[in-house]
Amino acid sequence: MDEKLPPPSPEEQDQRLEEERVTRRTFLMNVGIALNALVTLALATPVVAYVLGPVLRRKDYLDWVTIGNASDFKPGETTLITFRNPFGDPWDGDTAKVPAYVRCSEPGKYTVFAINCAHLGCPVRWFSESQLFMCPCHGGVYYADGSRASGPPERGLFTYEMKIENGKLMINAGQLPTLRNRASASPCPGAGAPKPPALVARIESCPSTEGPGTSASTIG
Repeated sequence: MDEKLPPPSPEEQDQRLEEERVTRRTFLMNVGIALNALVTLALATPVVAYVLGPVLRRKDYLDWVTIGNASDFKPGETTLITFRNPFGDPWDGDTAKVPAYVRCSEPGKYTVFAINCAHLGCPVRWFSESQLFMCPCHGGVYYADGSRASGPPERGLFTYEMKIENGKLMINAGQLPTLRNRASASPCPGAGAPKPPALVARIESCPSTEGPGTSASTIG
């Protein structure tokens, strides 16, 4: 006959119950720590990405796009063109089309302006009669060379980096040119001059050397 083990003593029963409670408590604590870690990671990821974005920014969303034959743009004329975002999806349809202005100031010299006002991003319109770009939202006005004429904008229109290859005019597109992504590669005139104070450098834009425009800040 099998010998029956004696029942555990009250002390042994209490010890086993305590061990089970400790095991459950440890398990629940580990689950809580893991959940808190996941929530913290989810909240911290966008913040870290925002802080480190300018440092880690790559040019994955910039690509050279042909916008036409260079000979199609006549000296002294400003032309509204559209190009397709190189990083759009097939189902984007017309929303993937991006407008821009191409100005040929003289034979072989071109500037491609982003259509967005440098104030709050509204699309500007070109008026050939007055040779001005005008923003319908808040009254921003720009000269033909893109420099600021009047209104709330604190600088001129943003420009795309461009080049000519085999007679084709190409721009580096995929992102709208802004001060943040520095899609405009045009250096400030007099780059060797002493740098202004940080606050002024942040507010003021590059002065134009081609026309009567001004980029002076309207602050104050």
